Amino acid sequence: MKLSLKTLTLLFIFICFSACSNKESQSESRSSEEDKIESQIEDILSKMTLQEKIGQTNLRGTSSRVKGELPEELKTAVRNGEIGAFLNVMNLDYVKELQRIAVEESPNGIPLIFARDVIHGFKTVFPIPLGMAASWDAEVARKSSEIAAFEASSAGIRWTFAPMLDIARDSRWGRIAESPGEDPYLASILGKAYIEGFQSDDLSNPTTMAACAKHYIGYGAAIGGRDYNTVNISEPLLRNVYLPPFKSALDAGAATVMSSFNEINGIPATGNEYLLKDVLRDELNFDGFVVSDWDSTKEMIAHGYARDDKHAAELSANAGLDMEMNSKVYENHLKELIDEGKVSLKQLDEFVKHILRIKLRLNLFEKPYIPENHTGNLYAEAHLKEAKKAAVKSTVLLKNESILPLAKDTKVAVIGPLANKPHEQLGTWTFDGDKTHTVTPVDAFKKSEVNFQFVEGLTYSRDKSTNGFEEAIKAVNNADVILFFGGEEAILSGEAHSRANIDLPGAQTELLKALAQTGKPIVLIIMAGRPITITNIIDDVDAVLMAWHPGTMGGEALHDIIFGRSEPQGRLPVSWPKAAGQLPYFYNHKNTGRPAEVDQFVQMDSIPIGVWQSSLGNDSHYLDIGYTPHFPFGYGLSYTDFEYEDISVSKDTISFNEDITIKAYVKNTGKTSGKEIVQLYIQDVVGSITRPIRELKGFKHVSLKPGEIKEVSFTISSVDLKFTNSKLINNAEEGAFNVWIAPNAASGLKTSFYLK
Repeated sequence: MKLSLKTLTLLFIFICFSACSNKESQSESRSSEEDKIESQIEDILSKMTLQEKIGQTNLRGTSSRVKGELPEELKTAVRNGEIGAFLNVMNLDYVKELQRIAVEESPNGIPLIFARDVIHGFKTVFPIPLGMAASWDAEVARKSSEIAAFEASSAGIRWTFAPMLDIARDSRWGRIAESPGEDPYLASILGKAYIEGFQSDDLSNPTTMAACAKHYIGYGAAIGGRDYNTVNISEPLLRNVYLPPFKSALDAGAATVMSSFNEINGIPATGNEYLLKDVLRDELNFDGFVVSDWDSTKEMIAHGYARDDKHAAELSANAGLDMEMNSKVYENHLKELIDEGKVSLKQLDEFVKHILRIKLRLNLFEKPYIPENHTGNLYAEAHLKEAKKAAVKSTVLLKNESILPLAKDTKVAVIGPLANKPHEQLGTWTFDGDKTHTVTPVDAFKKSEVNFQFVEGLTYSRDKSTNGFEEAIKAVNNADVILFFGGEEAILSGEAHSRANIDLPGAQTELLKALAQTGKPIVLIIMAGRPITITNIIDDVDAVLMAWHPGTMGGEALHDIIFGRSEPQGRLPVSWPKAAGQLPYFYNHKNTGRPAEVDQFVQMDSIPIGVWQSSLGNDSHYLDIGYTPHFPFGYGLSYTDFEYEDISVSKDTISFNEDITIKAYVKNTGKTSGKEIVQLYIQDVVGSITRPIRELKGFKHVSLKPGEIKEVSFTISSVDLKFTNSKLINNAEEGAFNVWIAPNAASGLKTSFYLK
């Protein structure tokens, strides 16, 4: 049937009208539901005693290894309404019993929230968050947290302490493993995706979890990469770099926020009224609740900010902290502080409102218990498939001297301490992952009947014994290629696991050097929670794959990459240092008055003996390692090659209300199909405060067949050029801008435009 133009026009108008009406209807429904929730909050609050209100602010930690009956003291506290939430209760019978007591026996039947650190998977473990960031793929992040929520909620967990959104610029810091990397734009994209995955668009669904944007704020800027350390951040830096990922998460509806351990400019985050009230509540319009990190209220005493527990409670309460994790300064002192007028009852009521709001959004009052038919589908085939996909997309190819991918019939010697370590492969923060489900590289090779011989050489990553070297070298004699699986055990990264030296630990370097003497090509596969400095062995290996800690399905993903069934698709979310002494290092740094340049740099070994004293090169660099990273932010190779051609802008000059389109052509010049992550960077050449040499403003995944050329375009406006200046004004400024379309932060095609 052929429709007339008039009919088609009317049909189009009807569809548009229906869509608009549907959106309006959904908006009205949400508004009505929120009004209902606010009414319920006021009703519940009016019936609560002071002690019950204080009880809602208490998040109690308990051991998941408790045996026998629940302590009667704990049940009594719940019965009296003295606890608002639990973490680490992993016995289903305990979960059910505690919730039953809260709902059926406490004065107002207020349900508990059960929480857990579900960071990169529950049972099905995905790559560590830094690895997930290397995928540069929002859908990978969203899907991983959706599966984590589905699995974990079957155990009664409706609140997770994720995602971590701390910008991390120092690879010595152990918790870089948990971070989204060094760039605020990429972190903002991923943060939004994680929230959407954990919470979906309906937090009342019993298979979702409330997310927690952490650690608010600046935790990743700890001096020296030492965990819990001091942080000094200027206000513009805070707003331009560290705050954007949190804003993105809150805009996506993050239910909760966690205050960080560290102090910022002299005031611990847990007692920082400016950050918790002025910024988080007033500017960002956050209406969920803020929870402290473990004991961070009490730790203000050690910081030298609080005199004692009571003072810590006073400072935290007046700063706007809603819920206290583990420690008991609120439980022990809030009533007294309110009686003395040092904390207002109105402030406590606000805390309770924030907490009740999330409990109501979780629909815990209507459905407090785990649905009987909700099994979580633990380790379901679909979950494992997504975990494998994430591992493939997260793996970064750093070097390849035409050795990868290997032919199926290649005789392989599998060497190294992490080739068959199911627990270590899961990485940090995997309390619930079961190593018996982990597929290691050795497992995957056996399954696909790869022609290989496996000898560890070292029994664990820190092993300094050379006793296994001889057997490892003997195994290499009949091999075509050596696959060395090295890196760090899981325990060497994560909270409180900072390292001053980030070379391969133990005797791994010595073993690699010995293997190199055989003349056989070596593929180094690194499993680690951070970039590992490899300048001392890079010339001894023919290829390097960074697999991070790839999770449950890492072995299958690496098998497919090594033998060419998949290509490594990851790109670095952090700059990879040449040495730990180069840290902190990040691509979006400022220029100095004497920026480093290649024709000015003088390497230390090139300095003549007894030379006259001078300022060699007269620019900003290290004499021994220069001024560039080993591998730049955004870097990653493919099994094919790409060329960038003909960058152009749609206009040379734009006004503040105009868009500009930047485009270039990308060509696959290799012999196989491949995927490139095309990146857009800008530089505000002159600003009222100095601006970074480059800033990521967009990226696109582009698939290309051999010889294929595609136009890749990005559209931005003055909104994308805004920054916060020294007067705390957030705006774009008139002037010249450089722009690059590039494969990473250190190369690409450059042009410019003017904002007027």
